Amino acid sequence: MTSASSSGGETRLATAAGISCYVTWGLLPLFFQLLGRMGSGAWEILAHRILWAAPAGLAIVVGARQGRAVVAAFRNPRMVGWLALSASLIAVNWSLFIWAVNSGRVLETSLGYFILPLLMMVAGALLFGERLGRVEIAAIALAAVGVAIQALALGHLPWISLALAVSFGAYGVVRKRITADAQTGFLVECALLAVPALSYILWLQARGQSHFGGGLALSALLVASGPITAMPLVLFAWAARRIPFSTMGFLQFIAPTLTFFMGLMQGEAFSALRGASFGLIWAGVAVFAFAAWRRARRVQQAVEQLAEAAE
Repeated sequence: MTSASSSGGETRLATAAGISCYVTWGLLPLFFQLLGRMGSGAWEILAHRILWAAPAGLAIVVGARQGRAVVAAFRNPRMVGWLALSASLIAVNWSLFIWAVNSGRVLETSLGYFILPLLMMVAGALLFGERLGRVEIAAIALAAVGVAIQALALGHLPWISLALAVSFGAYGVVRKRITADAQTGFLVECALLAVPALSYILWLQARGQSHFGGGLALSALLVASGPITAMPLVLFAWAARRIPFSTMGFLQFIAPTLTFFMGLMQGEAFSALRGASFGLIWAGVAVFAFAAWRRARRVQQAVEQLAEAAE
């Protein structure tokens, strides 16, 4: 097998991993809304999500035989520092997302994750030297106008959307800079967050406000929030290190599309002005998709030419 074909196989596998994680994320609001309807508040859901993600992450590390890598990570103060930063960023993102989807703001979360890939495209250019052509710049400009119109429609800046996009975009940047494998980094992040999460759960128990243990179904769902969290995040981190940052941004359109239709089906307000905002952002998405398709086509042609030359 040539190095070109081997690289192509890994790229396809990484793309499939990226698609899987974004489909899961697109359906997550339904899971958190179910927990909310059963009585759990956003902070309680977040704490259990973090706590039960830790053993799920441990199981993944053991299965991948990466225990030594975890020990090495904890012995590296610089890496622990970076992972503490990424853990803080993902905790902010999770808490805001859980609160928003349980507060009738699914459309605002959708907008945030439509903005995210364009933000990632800017980050790719500024931090990783990825080139931005005129088409990509046009896509970013369309999205910026869309955000401005959304602010007019809401009467204020769409802070939920912007905070979700910035927090997860920053998380992606930090994880791309860390040399730790996806499974190792995720377990360390969970371990760092598990102590405050467990403390909050015990505090709720002491005050008689915990919903864990009050019913088999709810308790099982709270525990399940860990594995449901672990798998897509590990897939994201693994894929992000193997395909261009801008490609991960393109795949990200899957999740907000699912949540957008979810918000509409749940009857959230959708005025003509909000429609215009989404329309401009979708136009930016279409322009970006075209640029990504054209770039991928050129790469494929180059690979085919190399393969032909090697025969």
